Amino acid sequence: MNILLLHQYYLEEDDHGGSRWNEITKQWVENGHHVQVIAGMMHYTSSEKRVEYKGKWFKKKRQGSIDVMRCHVSETYNSNFIGRLWAYFSFVFSSLWAGLFKVEGKYDVIIVTSPPLFIGISGYIISLFKRTPYVFEIRDLWPESAIDTGVVTNKFIIKLAYALEKFIYKKAILINVLTPAFRDNLIHKKGITEDKIIFIPNAADFSLSDDLVQNFDVKEFKVGNDLNNKFVITYVGAHGLANHLDQVLDTAHLLKDTNVLFLLIGDGMEKPRLIRKAKDENIQNVRFINPVPKADVFKYILASDMGTSVLKNVETFKTVYSNKTFDYMACKKPILMAIDGVSRDLVEQADAGIFVQPENSQDFAQKIMQYLSNPSEINIQGENGYRFAKENFDRMVLANKYLNLIQKSLK
Repeated sequence: MNILLLHQYYLEEDDHGGSRWNEITKQWVENGHHVQVIAGMMHYTSSEKRVEYKGKWFKKKRQGSIDVMRCHVSETYNSNFIGRLWAYFSFVFSSLWAGLFKVEGKYDVIIVTSPPLFIGISGYIISLFKRTPYVFEIRDLWPESAIDTGVVTNKFIIKLAYALEKFIYKKAILINVLTPAFRDNLIHKKGITEDKIIFIPNAADFSLSDDLVQNFDVKEFKVGNDLNNKFVITYVGAHGLANHLDQVLDTAHLLKDTNVLFLLIGDGMEKPRLIRKAKDENIQNVRFINPVPKADVFKYILASDMGTSVLKNVETFKTVYSNKTFDYMACKKPILMAIDGVSRDLVEQADAGIFVQPENSQDFAQKIMQYLSNPSEINIQGENGYRFAKENFDRMVLANKYLNLIQKSLK
């Protein structure tokens, strides 16, 4: 098949963050398919473009076996809401131009992955002019998540977003959702027919974790990073409003007299404020680590005792799977799950950790103390999570299933 993917945040080869689509496209190409990606020039945590993109609107690159057309994104992305909105629309315009005039050849299908929702505009217009069907993927319910976190409050923008969402869903031949709750929302609240929805969730990258387990010297890494004799809990991901990492800092403060150490790996708008808070409140058992490549992320996880997934305590986040949860499972680490809903169900079904009340630092600290008092549970639940993810969330298996469902819909 010839596949065109529109993904604003498709990673560079040396980028940090969730690499779901980088891994899926790589596997598809290895299986003999051709993939062209239209992507942005800005990482979602970046404040400015890379030097290689300065003053440029488009740049075609080769990332391994994948052709990527990088398109202009405004550097206002992380300034404020208006700046972020303009960054979204700047990519709509640049990706649309790229899809119509820069990307050559014919395609069997166009895949559009959201957020941001607005990329659906580009996807639809390109599909119209190219006479090619498109599949729309929902990685996050938008605008609901933006409304619940207070990012979007303007009633006109909200009304416009819902109208756009309805139109994009209607025109897609398939809609992929990443959680069962997304599927229920589309069927029962948005009136999408069940036969139009497929379910290919986030998944675990065992190719990387299994290799590291065999060849990585955990003891040497812990010594080199001052992690010895500490009970290490790692968080990997964005440091934004939606994540509400204050709950981690508050928990660390409650556990200041223990050997618990939190590693917060990542970046985002809230990180400078969180660093100031830790300094002002003399919270010494939290360590902020700048974004690192995924292989290094896995090294930190393997050197940890537990992983944690956290989000703000709002209704919409009960519908999401935390992407890094699967990385913790792949590395055989139990999870402190401070997200209610389907993420809680996932961990409890797998018996791979424990639920923590979101934004409740007292409960967070109490649950950690349970593991300090009963360390045998760590290995048991870590193995449980690994087996469960291997059986249900292997990225290689799901990537093949994804393409098979698309091919079936095109017949």
